[in-house]
Amino acid sequence: MKTGRGQALSWRLTRQFLAEGAASADRVVERLGAMPAVSGDAELAVRRRLTSSAAGEVARALESGRVMKTYLFRGATHLVSPRVAGSYLALRAAGRQWELPSWVRHYGVEPRQWPTLRGIVRDLVADGPVTREQLAAGVTRDARFGRLGPAFTDNSDTFLKPFAWQGDICFGPVRDGRATFQSPSVSPLWSGIPDLDDAGRASVAAYFDAYGPATAENLYYWLGNGLSAGRKRIARWLAELSDELAEITVDGRPMLQARRHLDALAAASPSAPVVLLPGHDQWVLGPGTADGTIVPGKRRAAVSRGANLVVADGVVIGTWKAGPDTLAVSWFAEAGDAPRADIESEARRLAALLGRDLAVSHA
Repeated sequence: MKTGRGQALSWRLTRQFLAEGAASADRVVERLGAMPAVSGDAELAVRRRLTSSAAGEVARALESGRVMKTYLFRGATHLVSPRVAGSYLALRAAGRQWELPSWVRHYGVEPRQWPTLRGIVRDLVADGPVTREQLAAGVTRDARFGRLGPAFTDNSDTFLKPFAWQGDICFGPVRDGRATFQSPSVSPLWSGIPDLDDAGRASVAAYFDAYGPATAENLYYWLGNGLSAGRKRIARWLAELSDELAEITVDGRPMLQARRHLDALAAASPSAPVVLLPGHDQWVLGPGTADGTIVPGKRRAAVSRGANLVVADGVVIGTWKAGPDTLAVSWFAEAGDAPRADIESEARRLAALLGRDLAVSHA
């Protein structure tokens, strides 16, 4: 099958609910795999993808257990669906970072001690959300782990991350401005950590379901750079899914697409509306800001730093900033003049999401 970039990105816009909205926040988060919870604007990123919404969509999804917050891609805090979180966590834990000699020397916890330590932590969060200090107090009551108090109270949470990756804890509700931790099992959608190979195949398939058509390098960036899953493992999972993925060309460039989506891709219109997205949106983070089909090479630095995105036909063509009553759009020189006439309706949509009137200014 042969197609063009415009058609491919138009299909992807639809899959990511940017051409046709989703019904719920958890559906958006699950389709995208994971969304940054701190960098960017998760609330705006989710609401832009909903058919209708009200302020607080992400908070309500977290409170109900339809979405969870945990340490995931690149060790950062992410929103993820409890339905699929176990698969991504399995990949992140595959490297067993806590067993590295440097970790053993620094924290003084031998690999053989981790099952006991994990059991203590699971018991501590079983009865409800606890703070870092409460975790530290509970763990250090055991003489074997008496010197781990500072490791648990360190705001970097470096030592806490392996517990999150192994499914022992996730973030709970903020209490008096302070983070808390709870068991992922508080969500009825949580099903634990699956077998690593099952998790790998599921994660590969999910990537092409949301970010296809894509190259193997896009996938290695997502699961390799993002989760440290290991290039050899990812290549094997990719090979094991060869019956489900078709090799196609997009403007002559070899890519992969889920076979079940080939007809929809062929029927996609190559044109798409202008879309205004927050910085660090999954539209650019999923394929990676180094993907020149999405982000022009000389604009990568601004996008990587988190500039708000103006997207037309799937490509980042400018940035925006919203003031009290003005939406200032800075167009990239390569964008030309055509998209400027199409931005008004999208600006009204953004204004409604932000809850204020915005007059568009161009630069």
